[in-house]
Amino acid sequence: MSASSSIPRGILRDAGIVIAGIIIVWAGLYAVFGMPNPFYVVASGSMVPELEVYDVLIVQGNHPFGELRVGDVIVFDRPSDHNRVIVHRVVNVIDDDPRTLRTKGDANRASIPGTDFPITEKEYIGKVEHVIPQIGYVTQALKPPVNYIIIAVIIGVMISKQLLARKKDDGKVVFSDTARDNEDGAGEDAVGDDTDADGKDADGRQADAPGRDGAAPDAVQDGTDGPAASGYGGDSEYVEDGPQEKGGEESDNPGDGSGRDKDGDAAAP
Repeated sequence: MSASSSIPRGILRDAGIVIAGIIIVWAGLYAVFGMPNPFYVVASGSMVPELEVYDVLIVQGNHPFGELRVGDVIVFDRPSDHNRVIVHRVVNVIDDDPRTLRTKGDANRASIPGTDFPITEKEYIGKVEHVIPQIGYVTQALKPPVNYIIIAVIIGVMISKQLLARKKDDGKVVFSDTARDNEDGAGEDAVGDDTDADGKDADGRQADAPGRDGAAPDAVQDGTDGPAASGYGGDSEYVEDGPQEKGGEESDNPGDGSGRDKDGDAAAP
C-alpha cells in the first residue's frame, strides 16, 4: 500500500487548499507591493506623533527610489550594519550620483549618523503608503511560540475531522437489492385475482366460480392462498448518514523580539 493511499483524501484536499491559498496570497502581495510581506509594526517612539508604537504600516516596495522627495516617510535597512529596519522621514538629498538621502525621526532633535544617513537604493525597502493604528498589539500577542501552537492546533483539528469522517464512512449501513427482490417475489406469488377471501368481487357481489363442468358450484370456495403479501415499496438502499513595529524609534515586523534604541524606528519583515 502506497503512503498516499493511507492518508485520507479529505486531509490531502484540505492541505492542498491551504497551500494553494498561501501561494495565491504571497503572489498577490508581491505583485501589488513588490514584496511578500508589506506589513511592518512600529516598535519605538522616534516618529511620534506621526507614528505611534504598535501602528501597522503598509509599505509600497514598488515606489521608485529615484522618485522619493523630502517629506516622504520611508522604510530602510540601517546603513551601518543592515541588521535593523528603520522607518524615518526624508529630510535632505545629500547627493544625486549616486542618489543618497538623509532621514530623521520626527521626535529626534537631529539625524543620527549610521542610522539616518547615508541612505542609498541598496538600503531602501519602500515608502509608507498606509497606517493602521494600534493593530500591532495583535501581532505582538501572536509572537512565537504562540503562533506555532495555534498553527499546530488548527492542523490537529483538520486531521481529526477527516479521521472521524472516514470512520463514520466505514460504518455506513447499506441494504442490497436482494432483500427487496425476495419480498417482491413473495408478493407476486401470493397475489391472486380480484376476489377477496369471502369470494366477493370489488363491488361486493358474490363471485361465481365455474366448476369443472362449467356449472356454478353450490358454495363459494374460501381463498386458500390467504391475503396477498405486501411488496417492499421503499428504495433499494438505505444509507445512514454521518455526520507582521514602527511608531517608535524602531519597528520590527510581527514576531520580531529585538530590542529598541533611540537611533531610529526599525521594522523587520
